[in-house]
Amino acid sequence: MSHAWISIEELAERLGRDRREVEKLVNRGRIPGRKIGTSWQFHPTEIRHWVEQEMRDYSEPELAALEEAQRPAGSEEETPIVKRMSLETVQVPLSGRTKRSILESLVEVAGRTWQIWEPAAVLNAVLEREEILSTGFENGVAIPHPRNPLPEMLGQSVIAFGRTLSGIPFGAPRRQLSDLFFLVLCRDSRTHLSVLARLGRMMQAPGFLDDLRAAETSDAAYRVIVAADQALRGE
Repeated sequence: MSHAWISIEELAERLGRDRREVEKLVNRGRIPGRKIGTSWQFHPTEIRHWVEQEMRDYSEPELAALEEAQRPAGSEEETPIVKRMSLETVQVPLSGRTKRSILESLVEVAGRTWQIWEPAAVLNAVLEREEILSTGFENGVAIPHPRNPLPEMLGQSVIAFGRTLSGIPFGAPRRQLSDLFFLVLCRDSRTHLSVLARLGRMMQAPGFLDDLRAAETSDAAYRVIVAADQALRGE
């Protein structure tokens, strides 16, 4: 684990929030940090894990602010999803009846890009993350991903999508079954949070999940995802 701690000013910038708002949350014990003397310091890895859990309850504007905060200064990139997806990384229907078999299928789909150098290690990293806490949502969506970025196992960041013909137990709250799966494999933390924030915004878009479930082919599902991504860009 890296020991590059960040200040409260840097934290506010990374979260896309006002410093005073962040400071209130820190003082209330809502954000993990360490107080050294009179100054707070935060570990980027701890913050990323905290954000992943918090963003489940974020509104669309909050997700948009978080996504924007991850964009490097001067970058014009506005396609965190489609840039890392293609038709070949979409599979409808997706085979699998158990959590492990679904993840194996998703890693195989993502591997069509030839950007996954160690498929077995990637699968294990995703399974280990699921053992800590399921990435399933109550709306039937699951976004499996490793606990930490995998720069040594990936050529480029990759997103794969699959839809099963019926829901399967994936550990979602209230035992909700999952049938829509986005596998997120990123080389760095900023890309990881940017992708999760954009997916969260897409999930909140009216009709998006219904359209995905109505898509009967990989091509149709890919077009739904592209259209939703472009809509958030104002195209």
